Amino acid sequence: MLKRFAMIGSLALLAVVPLADAEPLPVEDFARFEYVSSVSMSLEGDMLVGVVADPSKNGDARAAAYWDLSGKIDTSKPLLPSAITPSSGKTMFFAAAALKDKKSLWFTVQPYIGALMGCGEGRDTGATKKYLQKAYMGNEMITEIDDLPDGRAEIGANKDMLRCFELVGETNIESLLPLDPSKIIISRASTKNGTRYFEHDLANGREKFLYKANDTQQIEVSDRDGKPVARTELEYEKGAWLQYISLPDPSSGDFRRANALTTEIANRYTMTVAGKQQDSGKYFVITDKFADKAAVYMFDPTTDTLDDTAVLAHPEFDITGLITSRREQDFGKLIGFTYGGPVSTNYWLDPEMRSIQEGLDAAFPDKFVSLIDYTADRNRVLFEVEAANLPPSYYLLVDKAKLAVIGSQRPWIDEKSLGKGEFTYYTARDGMKIPAFITYPAGYQEGDKARGAIILPHGGPWARDTGGFDASGWTQYFASRGYIILQPQYRGSAGWGRALWKAGDGEWGQKMQDDKDDGAAWLVEKGLVDADKIAIHGYSYGGFAAIAASVRPNSPYQCAIAGAGVGNLAKLSNEWGDNRIQRIVQGDTVAGMDPMQNTDKINIPILLYHGDYDVRVPIFHSRDFYNAIKDMEPESKFITFTQMGHQGNKWLPEHKKELLQEVETFLTNTCDM
Repeated sequence: MLKRFAMIGSLALLAVVPLADAEPLPVEDFARFEYVSSVSMSLEGDMLVGVVADPSKNGDARAAAYWDLSGKIDTSKPLLPSAITPSSGKTMFFAAAALKDKKSLWFTVQPYIGALMGCGEGRDTGATKKYLQKAYMGNEMITEIDDLPDGRAEIGANKDMLRCFELVGETNIESLLPLDPSKIIISRASTKNGTRYFEHDLANGREKFLYKANDTQQIEVSDRDGKPVARTELEYEKGAWLQYISLPDPSSGDFRRANALTTEIANRYTMTVAGKQQDSGKYFVITDKFADKAAVYMFDPTTDTLDDTAVLAHPEFDITGLITSRREQDFGKLIGFTYGGPVSTNYWLDPEMRSIQEGLDAAFPDKFVSLIDYTADRNRVLFEVEAANLPPSYYLLVDKAKLAVIGSQRPWIDEKSLGKGEFTYYTARDGMKIPAFITYPAGYQEGDKARGAIILPHGGPWARDTGGFDASGWTQYFASRGYIILQPQYRGSAGWGRALWKAGDGEWGQKMQDDKDDGAAWLVEKGLVDADKIAIHGYSYGGFAAIAASVRPNSPYQCAIAGAGVGNLAKLSNEWGDNRIQRIVQGDTVAGMDPMQNTDKINIPILLYHGDYDVRVPIFHSRDFYNAIKDMEPESKFITFTQMGHQGNKWLPEHKKELLQEVETFLTNTCDM
């Protein structure tokens, strides 16, 4: 149990007044924990929760924060937490979720060294260094934050299953059941045992096991009553993996396969049941089967037919989800949809929600305004404001007219010291259009030439960047030092249409790499940087791209910086742990140029860094590549970060600080940039 720490109101001490014209920005501005993050509001609108920098430890640790909104809200001054609970021991809070009935869910990580015995990513024998992720339930004012039940409510739960969940399990909220005063649906998943679904009663903490899905199944649940509304599963038939979607029969409740929604994995169509139309009984389905961009189509279960004409579509971007009403009077009514533009954006069909969005957009021009949570009467709306050059800030709209300030993630950073961002496209050598994000040097004026450029490919590769503030700090830290940063959404990136996504299959280190090189050439062609002042820096898959760049001929880069990069393609598929779905869906796409087989072609300096608690990309990838090239020219360096995991929630401020300093030193001294 984690006990509450009495530090009401003192969080404001962390709100440092920024100094004007303080450039370049100090490394601590990007390395320290965020002032506030992961803020959410309860269904009733009577509380907020979030993760804050612990004021009792000068911000050097994270804590859980609770805002009591049950009384009148004074919007004339910032809202300060009513209660703060520090992390306990080596446990670190990293995310929170407000629920209802004064309850909240808290997500933590903690370092671990021990045997996994086949549970999840890590070694099958001996000890593994990794982080464990856990979820806890908090009560009113977070006077207590306790363990959730361990799953023994499920009939047949055994000690091995419980141990695997303890080591690699994840707890998720499947539905808040808005019409029920105290019950929610949660799931517990582990790569070894699939997913179990439970009804959790917030009033007394009791759980009832509902149903389970194996490791190739996924179940969507109803927000009305928590019952299954769709089941997606993978099966191997006649030499191919197929994805089936089953829907419940209205009369019997038994699942029945919807043949029109069946797809072959190799074709990799998006096919998702996104909801049910209340009056017709038809289903909303999001798919890219009929166009490059995913759109919404209607499926009729009585005839097993999927319309090929979209009812909702965006001309440039994928539709990623639907928004339905949670109010009792129009529960389930479609009120909006989300599409994946430069940032994830809500388009509101409901006039009242559209008016709220448009009003906030006008109040924060040239910024991205995202509605996070809102009450049924829409009198309280929690929202976030950010931009490439503005760290996310949280606000509460009260009575549709007044704004209460909650706080910025990084209030100590002066917006004037950051570089402006831009979304654009450039053309690859084979004619494919590549989306990209540019962060200009701080103070950039048209016609200026940057000190240098950093090509920064994202991880994944089935992922994407966005036009908001870069949480890693890498883009703005170097923009404040005069660099221009290009984040290419190279082929193989997800979220930009099916053609770009599939074009990366089997092209690791080849056409995917050409896209990064072509982005560098495009910056030179536009006069934004000199050709001999360009570096590449990537992490995870981006680290692979940096390693690959170091052994490719005719490199456009002065040097490469690779974080947690895959250096050995031949071993990658063997290191993906127990996630069978990942191997089925993505495995055959990972092919191309293997850097480990081309170490004799090293031709530019490279800095490699890796965390020793990384189980997603084990450290041997960087170490083996370094050992193969360390005695060759040009210069190479390898840094191990102690107790650093793969994801950012498993990084400490000292990791971020040392990393930024090491990269800056390498760029300046070795790359001559």
